[in-house]
Amino acid sequence: MSEAALLEHIARLPHGKANYKQLIRELGARGASREELEILLARLVARGDLIETRAGHFTAVRGNREFAVGRLSMHRDGYGFLISDHPLEGIAGDIYIGADSARSAMHGDRVVVRIGRVAPDGRADGELVKVIRRAHPTVVGEFQVRPRGFFVIPHDERLQDWVQIPEDLAIPAPTAQIDRIGLKPLEITDPAKLDGMIVNVELLEYPAEGQRAVGRVVEILGFPDDFGIDVEIVIRKHHLPHRFPADVVEQAESIPGVIAAGELVGREDFRSLDIVTIDGETARDFDDAVWVDRLAGGNFALQVHIADVSHYVKPGSPIDAEARLRGTSVYFPDRAVPMLPFELSINICSLNPHVDRLVLSALLEFDHQGDLVSQKFVRGVIRSAERMTYTDVHLLLEGDARLRDRYRDLLPRFELMKELALILNRKRMRRGSIDFDLPEPLIEFDQFGVMTGVIRLPRNFAHRIIEEFMLSANEAVAAHLEASGLPSIYRIHELPDPKRVMEFEEVAAHFGFSLGVGAIPVKKFGYVDQRRDGKVRREVVLPGEVKISSRQYQKLVAKLEGKPEERILSYLMLRSLKQARYSTDNVGHFALASPSYTHFTSPIRRYPDLMVHRLLAAALDAWAYATGPELSAVADECSQSERRAAEAERELVEWKKAKYMDQRVGEEFDALVISTTKYGLFVELENLFIEGLVPIDSLPGDRYSYHENVRKIIGRHTRREFSIGDKVRVLLERVDRLERKLQFSLVEPERVSTKRKKRRG
Repeated sequence: MSEAALLEHIARLPHGKANYKQLIRELGARGASREELEILLARLVARGDLIETRAGHFTAVRGNREFAVGRLSMHRDGYGFLISDHPLEGIAGDIYIGADSARSAMHGDRVVVRIGRVAPDGRADGELVKVIRRAHPTVVGEFQVRPRGFFVIPHDERLQDWVQIPEDLAIPAPTAQIDRIGLKPLEITDPAKLDGMIVNVELLEYPAEGQRAVGRVVEILGFPDDFGIDVEIVIRKHHLPHRFPADVVEQAESIPGVIAAGELVGREDFRSLDIVTIDGETARDFDDAVWVDRLAGGNFALQVHIADVSHYVKPGSPIDAEARLRGTSVYFPDRAVPMLPFELSINICSLNPHVDRLVLSALLEFDHQGDLVSQKFVRGVIRSAERMTYTDVHLLLEGDARLRDRYRDLLPRFELMKELALILNRKRMRRGSIDFDLPEPLIEFDQFGVMTGVIRLPRNFAHRIIEEFMLSANEAVAAHLEASGLPSIYRIHELPDPKRVMEFEEVAAHFGFSLGVGAIPVKKFGYVDQRRDGKVRREVVLPGEVKISSRQYQKLVAKLEGKPEERILSYLMLRSLKQARYSTDNVGHFALASPSYTHFTSPIRRYPDLMVHRLLAAALDAWAYATGPELSAVADECSQSERRAAEAERELVEWKKAKYMDQRVGEEFDALVISTTKYGLFVELENLFIEGLVPIDSLPGDRYSYHENVRKIIGRHTRREFSIGDKVRVLLERVDRLERKLQFSLVEPERVSTKRKKRRG
């Protein structure tokens, strides 16, 4: 019997409940079958599909109105919320867990909750019943020497309890005592000398009722202000695997750095073509290379060659197991944590110029409307003619004489690339693909690695060329695998939640914009009373049948282009959408308006791409890749790894911003109001992409309050208003580097003019 069949059997029983003896009787489990049943039950309980309410008694979770399973999200004040794995009937949002109930768990733990009171508005309270899986095998924090012993204060403020460290477990092995950049071991033998240092702790006992967690120090990282300590902390806080095990290193080092003649058998030879890679200036690994030509009939031939990582990384090998564990490479401003060892990622798998490299290739033909006329997928070998950068390709296409002379042999190829990219982009826009062009921050460093500023990440048309070509290859591979009937991993982006769409509409309306949802008759919407902060407000809720298309988003993006509100409303539009994820169930990609999409083009840095390569290879060879339920598990794992990496990358950027601004307390800046709340104005500094709060009680000249119905902060007597999109002048008051928060105060125009008079005097 499979896990799915057993789960379905229990779910069909009254109240979705069964006990072990009942299952043996109903399923006829005897001997070896009984052992199999025990294993299946244990797996389903471990995964959270079943709850063992007491020994030998099981309840199916899905559709259950008494229990819920999911991830615990803790607030620094001690209470938490259960983020359920599945939608819960009659419950809106997450389930509130009080501080007393949440005390035996930690932020991020996978837990079982008994659902308690459900309010008329759908908000629910719950009680924590059981921790299924712990999220934190280790905790990074500051070592403290106190009269009652040794403790570690977690760096994550959502981990409430200090970790107690027995004296004999305070000093790790010498090899784990690293300095801040890992060049030489520290020599610390006295635990008292660890006071104030950052350490990584393995948890031996988790917090229980009235008792602290207990751990042992496994790494000494350095002092809080040491250079590079921020990266080390973030890596450990998010549990990013960052050291390759010995067997992985050994296997990677055993892979030859050159391609043997036997490896070329059965591959198409593209080495005579002037194929190029186009990447950023600081890129070290090159997944993809491209080539474009015009065919006799006028159509375009596009070749997208992707590093054949699957040739080197075999299923079940040490490198494969580690790559699956990591899921993705993680990119910090000044370093990276790669998915694959350097021997592969920057050597034999990287499409370096002027050397032979194995590839898996998508050979695509497009007409002048951007329609795909034909496609072919092959294993091949290339020899990249040039390692190009986005900047050089852009300048070359813009007419830079020096570069046009240097790359005169490649110039016609790049001009064809531009022509095809424009056609593909127009085709994508016609079908309704959303193209958010939000500015991304780029942190700048000096030669010593010290942060010097934050600028907007440069983007030009060369970026667009590669984006369009990679999107085309990803779509072609996804459609091919789907048509073959073989299981696959898709990159899906589900329809937005109607309630979040309506919330965005309310904000957009204040600026005179709309997605067009408002054109639907009001009687089609439902209303509920929401009790917040002691007040009852009527809120609109869209029914499930209300649909919205990506074209509506696309049209609004076009309307906003160049407008003062573009930055804010584009960001809020993005937040109204769901997050893209990996799945074996293809439901399409909403933002791209694509019925079938996958990730194929970056197998050096993303594990789903490596899996798609294996699936495509199986389709090419007409044999079934043995995936089973594993493929769905890989999709879920990789979605989680992607979230973890994104959170780590975002946190480190915010930390570096806070550290940089700590030196600028007392300075004034031009800013834009990007959000209004009961706490005050959230502002973003112009040109620096740095955010902070102007507390509501610090606003001058009046007593202010937040009016939720119009999303404005309004003065009680002066009726002065602050709204999203207002331009203000602010002064940086203080920086909380631990929580990475900045606090500003408003600078009044009179103060500015007074300062100018003083300067003139």
